[in-house]
Amino acid sequence: MEIIARAQSIRISPRKVRLVADSIRNLPLEKALNVLNMTHKRGASVLNAVFKSAIGNAINNAKKNKDSLVIKGIEVWDGPGIKRFHASTRGRAHPYKKRSSHIKIILEAKE
Repeated sequence: MEIIARAQSIRISPRKVRLVADSIRNLPLEKALNVLNMTHKRGASVLNAVFKSAIGNAINNAKKNKDSLVIKGIEVWDGPGIKRFHASTRGRAHPYKKRSSHIKIILEAKE
């Protein structure tokens, strides 16, 4: 049975979140949580919150034991970008996007 937790439109670039997600993708659940707690990147705190939400979903909604959970997948993709611009010389403007992320964590209960 799959347990899913999502966080949408998080104001951090998906590239930065993917760096942390790739480091914990194939780890056991407890070790992944320890790595997230010790990582000094902004994406780690976001992923940690989504992981805790997924574990809470498994325990409260699906009535699963925390010890039987494994990470099936972590997906990070682009959310909506807020369009902004930098003022430049001679009255010009240079556009850029403030990027956001959608994060989805899938846990699976092994029997």
